[in-house]
Amino acid sequence: MITALFEDEDYKNFLPITYTRPVFECRTGIFNFLERAQKTYAESRILLFTREYLTPTLRKRVSHPVNKPEQIDDHVLLVNGSLILDEKVRRLAQKKLAKNVLMLQNNRLAIGSLSKEVARKHGKELCKPLTKALLKKLSKKCKTLNTTGLPLMNYPWDLVNQNSDLLQKDYGEISKRESEGLLDKKAAVYGDKRNVYIGKGSHVETFALLDARQGPIFVGNETVIHSGSRITGPSYIGDKTIVTSGLIRQGCSIGHVCRVGGEVEETIMQGYSNKYHTGFLGHAYVGEWVNLSAATTNADLKSTYGNVTVEIEKKRINTRNMKVGCFIGDNAKTSIGTQIYTGLKIGVAAQVHGFLTENVPSFTIWAKSLGAKNVELTCESAIETQGRAFSRRGVKQTVEDIKLLEKIFKITAKERKEAGVRKGRFKL
Repeated sequence: MITALFEDEDYKNFLPITYTRPVFECRTGIFNFLERAQKTYAESRILLFTREYLTPTLRKRVSHPVNKPEQIDDHVLLVNGSLILDEKVRRLAQKKLAKNVLMLQNNRLAIGSLSKEVARKHGKELCKPLTKALLKKLSKKCKTLNTTGLPLMNYPWDLVNQNSDLLQKDYGEISKRESEGLLDKKAAVYGDKRNVYIGKGSHVETFALLDARQGPIFVGNETVIHSGSRITGPSYIGDKTIVTSGLIRQGCSIGHVCRVGGEVEETIMQGYSNKYHTGFLGHAYVGEWVNLSAATTNADLKSTYGNVTVEIEKKRINTRNMKVGCFIGDNAKTSIGTQIYTGLKIGVAAQVHGFLTENVPSFTIWAKSLGAKNVELTCESAIETQGRAFSRRGVKQTVEDIKLLEKIFKITAKERKEAGVRKGRFKL
């Protein structure tokens, strides 16, 4: 059997996070969707289908074939890239999915089983996000089942909302062994010490506090938790990350090679991002290579205590959540003291100054609240800045990285034009 992860058109709901990665590389809990598929279907070959422009960089990150429909030589379990796979979903699929059966939720294909013949015939079409037209074609050859209750993510705040529960479940699956890192004798642990795992080469310094009373805490390898930090579970801190006297509240998933200080709550950081200094980050999703300067703070609660709305594809969506923070694309930067209102998006490689009360397009220098004209960040400047950031973490910028930024710059030109972003030199 082949397990094939695909994207549908709802990847757009997760922008700007998904400009630079397939939706199945987004993180929630300890793992991303692809990693969950690898664990759930460990005996299966995995194929990946995504937008064509993401193929070169994705192929450098993963060992699985990407956009290779010619490798379909067996029946295929077709899995939506925003479906959280676990044993419950696996059992349901085994029970309900014979060959050529599709399972739909809210008119989206969540999971399906295709014969080799049907999968090969439509394989090339999967190299683009699955459209309603393709779903209609498949439905003519397959039996369709409508279902509810599957963990199929629709919006970025869904990832944040699922994070705490998934951290609890994930910890139970992977922390069967003894801690390998150093927990200083004068570091404090509240709760059951079995709910704290310290990875190999990691160090929790004197006077750090790990509170595992409400959930487990997983600290990856070669990570340092500085004195004065407090981490409340459930939380995950990835490999080679530094927590600099941070207040990490429950529900946080901090990826690899991050630098985190100040207060963070119910937040996902994809990886390689910095929030080194004071400031609050709550109910947010932060991409990679983001730098949040000192005193950057986002709001995650309206003063009216009403539901937060978020603009998705030019429509205001009621999140039906009282707490929703911000969503920040890769390579974005904030200046010192930046303040971000609820439910806002900051695009890829954007640079933000002052008070932010509206969404910021990708490749934009934004300082509207300071009286400055918002201008386009040149692609050349974004590439140069990325190269410098990569070198600070010992990562080599590749031709594929550069071409990806160039492509996204072109893709996002329309959103800058519609937002009135000008070309020219930025001046305060």
